[in-house]
Amino acid sequence: MTSLPFEQRLYPVRERLMRYAFALTRDRDEARDLFQETMVRAMSAGDVPAADPAFRAWLFKIIRNLWIDRSRSHARRVRLYDQFANGEAGEAGEATTERNYAVREAFAFLSVEHQEVLALVDIAGFSYEETGELLSIPRGTVMSRVSRARQSLFQLLSGDAVVPLSRPRRSL
Repeated sequence: MTSLPFEQRLYPVRERLMRYAFALTRDRDEARDLFQETMVRAMSAGDVPAADPAFRAWLFKIIRNLWIDRSRSHARRVRLYDQFANGEAGEAGEATTERNYAVREAFAFLSVEHQEVLALVDIAGFSYEETGELLSIPRGTVMSRVSRARQSLFQLLSGDAVVPLSRPRRSL
């Protein structure tokens, strides 16, 4: 078992981890975020491999798994947004109305966090608990985000913020 502090064990492998994170994300900022999240996960782990080769492999596995989780989460958000934007969240064959269009437009102005929770809770029908598990956040955070998101959506759709669309006239 090694008695070196975590930071000293990390030093020889950190550049390789950063390059790997960049190769996965193809974006410097995303790579830095992924690296930082990996460090947080690794430093808070209770069972750190003692041997250096196992330690290196363990770190690379953490970074890879976090990247996979992020990719899946991003794909889920894109899929939910596309379904909502294309009207697939409602019943099949439902005609798109001006009101639906206004709601979709207002939804697009919400933050990603607010879009995410509303899509899961109000559109997909997940409970607060299920949404919290999907997003890896506490139930109370889901509840407050949903509340703030609904309030923001209401403000966007009320009063002078809503401008009725004029229907194009058909020419004969």
